[in-house]
Amino acid sequence: MDLDTLYRTSVEGWSGRVSGIADDQWDLPTPCSDWTVRDLVNHVAGEDLWTPPLVAGRTIAEVGDQFDGDVLGADPIASAQSAAAAAIAATGAALPEGGTVHLSFGDFPVSEYAWQLIADHLVHSWDLAAAIGASRDLDPEAVADVAGWFVNWEEGFRGAGAIGPRASATDGDPQTMLLASFGRDANWSAAG
Repeated sequence: MDLDTLYRTSVEGWSGRVSGIADDQWDLPTPCSDWTVRDLVNHVAGEDLWTPPLVAGRTIAEVGDQFDGDVLGADPIASAQSAAAAAIAATGAALPEGGTVHLSFGDFPVSEYAWQLIADHLVHSWDLAAAIGASRDLDPEAVADVAGWFVNWEEGFRGAGAIGPRASATDGDPQTMLLASFGRDANWSAAG
């Protein structure tokens, strides 16, 4: 699958899972041990809000603190879906042109930033599904593509503290192995 389609698929998959959050599920725990469902959705929505200015070449300093704190407001589903739609549009427009994205840990081509976002949306989509009791199945082609990309980045992400320790899965299906590389136990449950 081409990069734009893969990006769109991962963000739309995330957005679809957000639409399934019930009113009484926002405070549930997630596989991200310090985050509730609302914290998780706020994190990804914030990332989606950052995407348009970053793919347009703006720096973090230029964007400032406008996306700090709660970006979900009183209608968190609508806010998250609006942020996702804007990110899809901006990234779809930026990918053919290329350019540089200025991140806190360095400058990257727009295409590399798209890979980071694809991985984040895909894995956090699983986190959300696990938290709210939805289907945990991820798109197999997206799983394979992200796994192929992430093999070169895993230790760097872990060393930077962006992901936790590798989970103990030593053999399993591709989704289980991808989740393990991102520090997730595919059998996670809120009950422990």
